[in-house]
Amino acid sequence: MNSADLGRRVGVPSTALFTDQYELTMVQAALKAGTADRRSVFEAFTRRLPEGRRYGVVAGTGRVLDAVENFHFDNEMLAFLRDQDIVDASTVDWLADYRFSGDIWGYPEGEVYFPGSPLLRVEGSFAECVLLETVILSILNHDSAIAAAASRMSAAAGGRRLIEMGARRTHELSAVASARAAYIGGFHTTSDLAAGFRYNIPTVGTSAHAFTLLHDSERDAFQAQVDSLGRGTSLLVDTYDVTEAVRTAVEIAGPELGAVRIDSGDLLLVAHRVRQQLDELGATETKIVVTSDLDEYAIASLAAAPVDAYGVGTQLVTGSGHPTCSMVYKLVARARSADPADPLLPVVKKSLGAKSSKGGRKWAARRLDEYGVAEAEVIGTGDVPAELADRQLLVELVKGGEVVAREPLEAARERHSAARAGLPMSAMQLSRGEPVLPTEYV
Repeated sequence: MNSADLGRRVGVPSTALFTDQYELTMVQAALKAGTADRRSVFEAFTRRLPEGRRYGVVAGTGRVLDAVENFHFDNEMLAFLRDQDIVDASTVDWLADYRFSGDIWGYPEGEVYFPGSPLLRVEGSFAECVLLETVILSILNHDSAIAAAASRMSAAAGGRRLIEMGARRTHELSAVASARAAYIGGFHTTSDLAAGFRYNIPTVGTSAHAFTLLHDSERDAFQAQVDSLGRGTSLLVDTYDVTEAVRTAVEIAGPELGAVRIDSGDLLLVAHRVRQQLDELGATETKIVVTSDLDEYAIASLAAAPVDAYGVGTQLVTGSGHPTCSMVYKLVARARSADPADPLLPVVKKSLGAKSSKGGRKWAARRLDEYGVAEAEVIGTGDVPAELADRQLLVELVKGGEVVAREPLEAARERHSAARAGLPMSAMQLSRGEPVLPTEYV
């Protein structure tokens, strides 16, 4: 396992100010009250899936581990907090020595989840755990939304290749995180070089319409690209006339032409016509790539088209209509002191309706039916029933403040593929419906 496999965590800045002010003011008040060191358990979960989703996808865990590891306050940050009178001097002194020293358990990255699933369990003193709330939620909510959209698109693609190409449709840092999450969800490549560099995701890219328009003719543009990138390149054929462009492309590159890309028009109709033309010209192995504001529904509608790969941008990096997962981070148990022998007391906010939740330090397991297919998400406190002991979902991620569960991104990608395959077939339906597994509390 080399550093490239784990992601290049070079130049990672402190994440300590990626937070809301009230996290720090709570710490100040708790320090003054003498309750800051009370042993506490926080859990990240969602009360419901986005409308129409049958399952969620855990993504961002690796980035959370980086964020926790890099959560510390440097002198410049401490001066800012002091000068802006955000917290008092004694709290600034406490923050100067902050390093998370507790334990974190969670669903492994790539796993699927359902309403109530305790996706991340953070244990330590109240003060050190509450500081991590905002940065944890910002990562998990974003990355899991992108991974869920990617997973639906992957299922709709039915094994055809998927290219993530949304960098120009979102914030530059979100683009990198989105490419990572999309890869976990089933995409094969990205156009974003920063994502390729940081996470070792395969990158692709050839040319845009501007390159064709730069040249005096489409033939000149195609010739220049083939001379530079070889016959196996992908040529964009819809700048002017598609039929003429395909003919020119094969004349220049020959039957060894790698692919043609179609970025506009009636993709179903144009793809059929292009495939027929390529075959008639002897370019039977030339692939067809389609782009143009695709989402999972558009991909599914092209299932009968002779398409070999889909390039997806805007809809992917915006979660295909659901850019967040509505995850929350709640205190679910706490002791009366920092003493490990002091029992944990379940706590829960008294809420009405949809904002209700369950108190207590939880475990989670997935019950399978007689055919080995998942049939329920089982969540409980206390002892795990014997029949579910080997089906537990949470794994140890951080122990005593040290990360213990780094893994290659490929492992999360493979885990997601296996987890999705273990769900009932109805999970792959794009029609609106309830979560494919019920959540049972025991």
